[in-house]
Amino acid sequence: MTGIKIDGKEIAQSVKDRVRKAVEELKNQGINPCLATILVGDNPASATYVKNKHKACEEVGIITKDFKFASEISQLELNKKIDELNNDKTVHGILVQLPLPSQLDEFFTTSRISPLKDVDGLTPHNAGLLAMKKAALVACTPLGVMEMFDYYKIDLDGKNVVLINRSNLVGKPLYHLLLARNATVITCHSKTKNIKELCQHADIIITAVGDRNKFTLTSDMIKKDAIVIDVAISRYNEKLVGDADYEQIIQKASYATPVPGGVGPMTVAMLLKNTITAASLSSQIER
Repeated sequence: MTGIKIDGKEIAQSVKDRVRKAVEELKNQGINPCLATILVGDNPASATYVKNKHKACEEVGIITKDFKFASEISQLELNKKIDELNNDKTVHGILVQLPLPSQLDEFFTTSRISPLKDVDGLTPHNAGLLAMKKAALVACTPLGVMEMFDYYKIDLDGKNVVLINRSNLVGKPLYHLLLARNATVITCHSKTKNIKELCQHADIIITAVGDRNKFTLTSDMIKKDAIVIDVAISRYNEKLVGDADYEQIIQKASYATPVPGGVGPMTVAMLLKNTITAASLSSQIER
């Protein structure tokens, strides 16, 4: 028997449907949810990501403001724009598309965003709240993974989870979210020496390496009926792939996410959800 494919497109649509209703409720109260995006430079991938986010916002009725800057922009100029958006009461969410050119500091840039408008959940304030189980705005991809567990009614209580990533964008937020659900979490990274053995004893494996030349999660690395969440996406042999050998793993796992069509759609969906949360927070509305 094969396992169950976790359908990210289906779950993302369910999130969008809820967001669309929330947008209508907010508009009935005179609040027009608005997301402002900042794109620096001419990175084609970044431009595509921003375009897709604007399209998704349009689908659910969220207003967008698009700010593009040449790659030569100074930190001072970028800070000024962020400050303007922080003070703009018509803007509820601010997203700075990463990566940034080398002359700009990503940490100081994202840290400058108001925590109430931090729809990427990257400010030190929101990261700290997450560690204390008090965060309202959480990094979109980790939040999307948790939404997947909820959608398929996967209980995390007492589960052994191996998390292969320690980034601020994925691994660290996921660690705190999983811990809050009473999972036992082991975080692995490039210096971990016994990843295969750790994976073989895990109930759930969440992997986000993103480089098939360095790492592939194969079926012999998971135990029967394990759950595999593949967050990674990269191009390998002219195909879009994740970390996991999905076709083989789905024969052994109880649940697994494909790439594409798994975690990817969830990231944008949770950005929409965070924008609605931010609009509610900014307007002092409890939802």
